[in-house]
Amino acid sequence: MIYNPIQLEMWDKEYVWHPFTQMQEYRKEKPLIIERGEGSYLYDVEGNKYLDGISSLWVTVHGHAKKELNEAIKAQVDLVSHSTLLGLANPPSIQLAKKLVELTPPGLNKVFYSDSGATAVEIALKIAYQYWQQKYSKKYKKKTKFLSLVEAYHGDTVGSVSVGGMDLFHSIFKPLLFNGYHAPVPYCYRCSLNLEKENCGLACLMQAEEIMRQHHEEIVAVVIEPLVQGAAGMIVAPEGYLRGMRELCSRYDILLIADEVAVGFGRTGRMFACEHEGVRPDIMCLAKGITGGYLPLAATLTTDEIYNTFLGERWENKTFYHGHTYTGNPVACAAALANLELIERENLIDSLAEKIEFLEHGLRRFKELPYVGDVRQKGMMVGVELVVDKHTKKPFPEELNIAHKVTLEARKNGLIVRPLGNVIVLMPILAMSTGELKQVLDMTYCAIDKVTRKGAENGLGY
Repeated sequence: MIYNPIQLEMWDKEYVWHPFTQMQEYRKEKPLIIERGEGSYLYDVEGNKYLDGISSLWVTVHGHAKKELNEAIKAQVDLVSHSTLLGLANPPSIQLAKKLVELTPPGLNKVFYSDSGATAVEIALKIAYQYWQQKYSKKYKKKTKFLSLVEAYHGDTVGSVSVGGMDLFHSIFKPLLFNGYHAPVPYCYRCSLNLEKENCGLACLMQAEEIMRQHHEEIVAVVIEPLVQGAAGMIVAPEGYLRGMRELCSRYDILLIADEVAVGFGRTGRMFACEHEGVRPDIMCLAKGITGGYLPLAATLTTDEIYNTFLGERWENKTFYHGHTYTGNPVACAAALANLELIERENLIDSLAEKIEFLEHGLRRFKELPYVGDVRQKGMMVGVELVVDKHTKKPFPEELNIAHKVTLEARKNGLIVRPLGNVIVLMPILAMSTGELKQVLDMTYCAIDKVTRKGAENGLGY
């Protein structure tokens, strides 16, 4: 299709409200309007080519325009594009549920579909709450609050925001939210307890335990992003933290909800992050990579124990009264099935080890840059934190918008990345070649170096 780029730019700025975007700032810049994708690359309406360094917001697994995924979607569209799951069923949603149960940690045997990470978490919260309310003992009726981590991000619906901890995004909505408890974030670079990672003894986990010890009778569940808090800036939890949280939840009779929306489907080097420490959550939330980056789909998985408390006669009102119009959409489920088949057929998860090691080695030189404070990596997830002063760890002032300037510089050279505050996020497509990964690293390094050096030369006045 032939586009008029100038006309599209005008219409984009006139009519479209972009998510997580300050539109006053956006309207001053030339928008990047993507027309098509192929493999690890995206192409804009003017024909310019860019490496997709963030997997189109952490979702693309095999690359763009993957033949097998395209064909699976087309084949399902020829049959039926949508049929409700309210009281009906469709083959792809059934087959996918069975596949997800086989792939996830043992015991997660029931699948509830929705269409985004936020809705998957919202469903998990409601299931967990209703579970305790429907237990036979009256003592469980006190369980009405959730425990989550400071700086957590679980989505933008009211429930998922309530268990989040990112004031930057959500402080304005506090009057709308329900109250809960928040434990310290395992942010070793900026430890809120002023301890060193090497000898802290997981003190942040001990503080979480103290909250549980005091309030376990009223805590429904712990909600956690296993191993990596993504939107907080790729904060990687120390080894043993996730396993410790599982043990504490079991000890204090609290459910564990694992939000694997960002970390699932290979992002950490395993199919699911929980596998690294042998953890089985009571509820698991999946989205993003589930369809390989093609269509909106999410799933909330839980145990038979939880599911069975919802069974009863109609008059008992134990039904889970929740649903979405496109729940279990057959086209999205067909894409997810094709995605999972490709992951297995191409041995994608095992192939990641070499790429993860390549990234680890390539990131070492970033630590030598004068304005890089910390480099965090777990699998194919990377966060490069920029600071004014390495010794004091002083962050760049928000008004300098330093990380955004870095992403614009990278874009000039053919790379799409995104910032989270002062953190540059790299989330390459899992199927990227090592040659393409090298380009991602080289272009990011050069962009950081150029922008920060220019700022230093101008006394950081830019």
